Amino acid sequence: MTDLLTLDISTQVDCLCDFTYNFYWQHKGSELDPGKPVEGQVGTHFTYRDLVEHLISGKDVRIRGNTGSRLGSSLGVDLKYFGGSGRALDAGSIFVDGNVGTRMGISMVSGRIYVSGSVAQPMGNVVEVVPDREGYRCFRSITDILHNGLGEDEFTDIGNSFQEGDGEGEVPCLVLADGVVRDTVGARCERDVRVVVRGDVSLSTGILMRKGTIIIEGDAGMNTGTLLSGGTVVVQGGAGEFAAADMRAGNLIITGKSSGYMCANMRGGAVFVKRNVKVIPPARQCQPLDSDLKLLVDVLDTNRMDAMGYRKYSIC
Repeated sequence: MTDLLTLDISTQVDCLCDFTYNFYWQHKGSELDPGKPVEGQVGTHFTYRDLVEHLISGKDVRIRGNTGSRLGSSLGVDLKYFGGSGRALDAGSIFVDGNVGTRMGISMVSGRIYVSGSVAQPMGNVVEVVPDREGYRCFRSITDILHNGLGEDEFTDIGNSFQEGDGEGEVPCLVLADGVVRDTVGARCERDVRVVVRGDVSLSTGILMRKGTIIIEGDAGMNTGTLLSGGTVVVQGGAGEFAAADMRAGNLIITGKSSGYMCANMRGGAVFVKRNVKVIPPARQCQPLDSDLKLLVDVLDTNRMDAMGYRKYSIC
């Protein structure tokens, strides 16, 4: 841990090392001021921005104490709102000597998070690997593994697996079977890969994904496919409200029930469901094309007759 920034906290604090500063573009500082010193710190005067900029420079942050929710949100993203490219950068790692609250590592794309204690669910876009530091659990970004492979790491849960493609049509495949409920699975993925989740997921599956296929063998929470920018998300169970919100491109397929407010502010892409649903204009029901039926047959491993039972909703 070179060039280490150490923060001692006496109380749980949300949004530490949060690259979005709790979605600053929505509240403009009314909920979190990046230049404000972190609450409850002991003996230092580090601001929320100090922590993020330290990680952006590739250096590590150590937090001694229990943290709240959204630790390391969008860790490793060079966010466009703050003048960045929107792509991944080589971020440092976060070490927590204590417990961590919910939604750790949502939309995280690089770096690592080490935790000595417990981590509450739902987690974010992370999966646990065998630690290389004694006394800690280690979490990597799912998107990082999809982009760069597992390397020398091994999963702690034997149900999880990652197989690289053969370069002859077989794409890399990540299987998550550990029963952990996660937000933002596959966030910002830019590689032609396949992700299979053997269970349920929580918020915003596939957010800002550009390539790849995510298959949820269970139910999905709110905002599934929100800001989806390519690729395909399949939910084999039900999906919560605001599915396909702000969707830009790609495909969302829901084989079970879907909740309200679907396709809010949709700009592109297509949603396929097996029953009539109410969508937010300008999205509306469209006639499926032959290419749509082929997609459904291939992705769902079904027949054309079954594929013809799906309704298509898009900006037609």
